[in-house]
Amino acid sequence: MEAATAATAAMVWFRKGLRVHDNPALDAGRRASARLYPVFVLDPRYLRPDPAAASPGSARAGVARVRFLLESLADLDARLRRLGSRLLLLRARDDVADTVCAALKDWNIGKLCFESDTEPYALARDKKVTDFAMASGIEVFTPVSHTLFDPAEIIKKNGGRPPLTYQSFVSIAGEPPEPVMEEYSELPRVGDTGEYELLPVPTVDELGYGDISQEEIPPFRGGETEALRRMKESLQNKVDVSAFLELHILNHIHQEWVAKFEKPKGDPSAFLKPATTALSPYLKFGCLSSRHFYQCIQVVYRSVKNHTKPPVSLTGQLLWRDFFYTVSYGTPNFDRMKGNKICKQIPWSESEELFVAWRDGQTGYPWIDAIMIQLRKWGWMHHLARHSVACFLTRGDMFIHWEKGRDVFERLLIDSDWAINNGNWLWLSCSSFFYQYHRIYSPITFGKKYDPNGNYIRHFIPVLKDMPKEYIYEPWTAPLSIQKKVKCIIGKDYPKPVVDHETASKDCRKRMGEAYALSHLDANPTKGKTSNSLRRKISPGDKATSDASNAKLLKCSQDESYQNMAYRTNKTDIFCFCPQDCTTASVNSFDAVAEQSRAPEAALFTT
Repeated sequence: MEAATAATAAMVWFRKGLRVHDNPALDAGRRASARLYPVFVLDPRYLRPDPAAASPGSARAGVARVRFLLESLADLDARLRRLGSRLLLLRARDDVADTVCAALKDWNIGKLCFESDTEPYALARDKKVTDFAMASGIEVFTPVSHTLFDPAEIIKKNGGRPPLTYQSFVSIAGEPPEPVMEEYSELPRVGDTGEYELLPVPTVDELGYGDISQEEIPPFRGGETEALRRMKESLQNKVDVSAFLELHILNHIHQEWVAKFEKPKGDPSAFLKPATTALSPYLKFGCLSSRHFYQCIQVVYRSVKNHTKPPVSLTGQLLWRDFFYTVSYGTPNFDRMKGNKICKQIPWSESEELFVAWRDGQTGYPWIDAIMIQLRKWGWMHHLARHSVACFLTRGDMFIHWEKGRDVFERLLIDSDWAINNGNWLWLSCSSFFYQYHRIYSPITFGKKYDPNGNYIRHFIPVLKDMPKEYIYEPWTAPLSIQKKVKCIIGKDYPKPVVDHETASKDCRKRMGEAYALSHLDANPTKGKTSNSLRRKISPGDKATSDASNAKLLKCSQDESYQNMAYRTNKTDIFCFCPQDCTTASVNSFDAVAEQSRAPEAALFTT
């Protein structure tokens, strides 16, 4: 091959950050070279078919997420081709780092540019490549562009420890850097690739996942083009903001939806038109820059008189995302209970039968099952739906380890994100960040208040489509004559409940209380006894009068060292983020209104 000189050859290694806009690695690569090698390596760790998996796909990724990735790669290739370049798609036999190192050597690369990553797997992979590059005299540039802030810098500013509360994180972080939005009409030509086999972007069928003809195609198409279209649609909310998106200007428009966005609000049963931006998959794969999104929202805010504030606002959700990235990066063993210093040690039960029923949408509770079926089919569901099934599996009904649920979400969600997924399973299981374990989502009444007719259930569980509305959330209570009429016999055509919610939830509260008491003793061995850890009731004079959008910071009653806080979220709710079990109180107990307002989406899971 005719090798490019090292001084004029650069490789841009794509992993996440599957976009052209606000891509500092791509920008640096194009500036440094006369020949540019844009590379993506197919990783068998994520893509190799696993016949033993519970649903089609690999051991680590379901078909929906694989399809989204492939669509994103195809879109990136198309955008690069419009700039006179292309995506060089390679397939690793086993180790991605080995494939990248070989290409660096064979193509005589002088500069390697890639977006930094904080996940444990990525850190090990990237160190191997970086060490090889440095030893070979190759310049390495690894900018932070997947998050608003550099997690390492936040931790450094906080004295070497990750801030463990949202409020302390925000106070340290400040304003994020501006995105790199310089537009260019062309990129340097791709250099000679010699004997390398350059692959076209494969289809899902070509990856060998078996017969997936019956798999439902989710309503989320991957890629930067779709990401920017969806962002534009979310920002304009039926108002024309094309001038802003092209020229970064907003002229005389009223962005009511963006200004009034509040995370506590939203309909988890709205599946045809989600009540959120549904941009989390695009942020996860880096098809959309979080900094660009943040700046676009800021322009909208400047055009209106009033808007919601963090943590419930739209920018607040992006800050939640960065919060979890920072905590996960600075916390050893963040993805597990054992060895995780911020995770309560809870003796979870082991019941494979109950777990499989939950995973497969066969619990006998239609609200729970419909959510899990939507996850299986679409790889996505509303953040409050995720809250419901996470609570049901762990501290609400089944008392099964949050790591088991985490693994299911990690494999099936198209927006699955290591930091956010683990952080929010810690949260919703009351293992960390949030400690009001007595607040439990009802698998019956919670969904009913949003969708009394059960349309969401009818769509995802067709066997229940004709069940009268008075029985749709509790079909086991329907008289046998009704069951026969609608051709759905409970226990035959649809399962009976695997647990009794009233009994199971009481048992879960009891077991959580016992675990918290032991945890408190372990944390305070000199005291010899637990504090009064159950939440006290608030007197009427203590009740807040502000709305969730004006949440007031209260002083934590127990621990100031972690800068923890409690929030008033409406007229009756107060809850605390203390890592210990303090006495800050709440008077509402069932539908977890305050929990909804604080647990983020993709930051719990989706934006």
